[in-house]
Amino acid sequence: MSWGTELWDQFDNLEKHTQWGIDILEKYIKFVKERTEIELSYAKQLRNLSKKYQPKKNSKEEEEYRYTACRAFLSTLNEMNDYAGQHEVVSENLASQILAGLARYVQELKQERKSHFHDGRKAQQHIETCWKQLESSKRRFERDCKEADRAQQYFEKMDADINVTKADVEKARQQAQIRHQMAEDSKADYSSNLQKFNHEQRDYYHTHIPNIFQKIQEMEEQRIVRLGESMKTYAEVDRQVIPIIGKCLDGIVKAAEGIDGKTDSQLVIEAYKSGFEPPGDIEFEDYTQPMKRTVSENSLSNSRADSKAEPKFGGKPKGKLWPFIKKNKGAAPEDFSNLPPEQRRKKLQQKVDELNKEMQKEMDQREAITKMKDVYLKNPQMGDPASLDHKLTEVIQNIDKLRLEAQKFEAWLAEVEGRLPARGEQRRQSGLYDAQPAPAVNNCAQARESSPDGSYTEEQSQESEVKVLATDFDDEFDDEEPLPAIGTCKALYTFDGQNEGTISVTEGETLYVIEEDKGDGWTRIRRNEDEEGYVPTSYVEVYLDKNAKDS
Repeated sequence: MSWGTELWDQFDNLEKHTQWGIDILEKYIKFVKERTEIELSYAKQLRNLSKKYQPKKNSKEEEEYRYTACRAFLSTLNEMNDYAGQHEVVSENLASQILAGLARYVQELKQERKSHFHDGRKAQQHIETCWKQLESSKRRFERDCKEADRAQQYFEKMDADINVTKADVEKARQQAQIRHQMAEDSKADYSSNLQKFNHEQRDYYHTHIPNIFQKIQEMEEQRIVRLGESMKTYAEVDRQVIPIIGKCLDGIVKAAEGIDGKTDSQLVIEAYKSGFEPPGDIEFEDYTQPMKRTVSENSLSNSRADSKAEPKFGGKPKGKLWPFIKKNKGAAPEDFSNLPPEQRRKKLQQKVDELNKEMQKEMDQREAITKMKDVYLKNPQMGDPASLDHKLTEVIQNIDKLRLEAQKFEAWLAEVEGRLPARGEQRRQSGLYDAQPAPAVNNCAQARESSPDGSYTEEQSQESEVKVLATDFDDEFDDEEPLPAIGTCKALYTFDGQNEGTISVTEGETLYVIEEDKGDGWTRIRRNEDEEGYVPTSYVEVYLDKNAKDS
């Protein structure tokens, strides 16, 4: 099956067909190029998506990734980033393994095709020239034959005419002979050209054209094979990244399987546990007998040493709002005494760990400077040992400062841990400090007074008992009776009172105001006899009773 023998007369159609084949190849190249652009764009969008949802450094959002569910989400983001990288690899491999080679091949193919069809046209022109020469010699032979025949007839006519002179007859005879000779010459030339043309025609149709068409056929078949190989490569480029993409997806599945609700629940406990014990039962206060009312030993605050009057509103224990920290009361104290015990312990532990890390860095730097100084002492040409003294002194001073700072926080930490129950059993349970001895830690156990920001306070009595002193809040509850309402308020927005000492309100709800905003951004309100607390002033619209305000 050869184009040279089967399609010997289809030169123009083959020219069109081979041009169509090149167009198909260029269309495929364009398709692959657009695919590479899509892959790059998709990879870029995936990377941007992953980056968009990455936690911001040094933000509250970063702290949320302690939870297993959030860590799994972070792993998903990282795996998607790697997933995007594989699409970039697909784009790069398509460009390098297909586009670059095919682009060169198309140019070579165009040149080869041009050369083959140029040879074909050249062969066509040659056979056409031979054909024209044959036709010309044939027409000349025909013309000379006719002329010779006419000259012969004229001679015979003259020879038969008795009135024509002998000289005229001789002249006619000579002319006839000349014409006959010319006809013979034309015949020989025509015969020669005919043999030449037949030879050229046989070469054209049986040698030149088959060879040219065979090369064109091979060129076209090579184009088809090359296109098929490119399509295989196209599939292989995708197939090569499938295992890595599978690993990315496996990583996402593994991260999802690592989500543990129990672990996250425990983290919530560690994040928000206050260390307080819930208040105990309220003792019955018998008003029928003149006796001093006392607060349950398990209530949130003990009676003061100076027998200060106890609160009476609704039988609530004094210090109900004790853990609540008022806002805008200035910077938090250095020892975090404004926090509940468990949260304070965590903050102190973090501070101790940070100081230890900084101290380790300084110690490593001191060791490096010392080694460098030893090198300078042994090899003075490398540097002056005295030049490092100032830096070494500075580092030592920093270490001393950090060590003192760490000791201070460790003392506070030991103090707090000594008061938290069941520490030895690795089980931190809520608890107050009633009737619990205060440990002596580096002689740093000091009685700290209550601070205006709602911090808890400690005292060491002669019996070594730690008693929680009332905060400045206590003065607000020292009245014998519940505070009277001084007006009403309407909730403009819903407020979710999560901190102890606050109260939840629903938008549109009407409540009683029992204490105005004192400049700290909080208003004290009451829903009923048993529910009262603080809400942000900006969340309510207050209507004060003029009479109550004047009084």
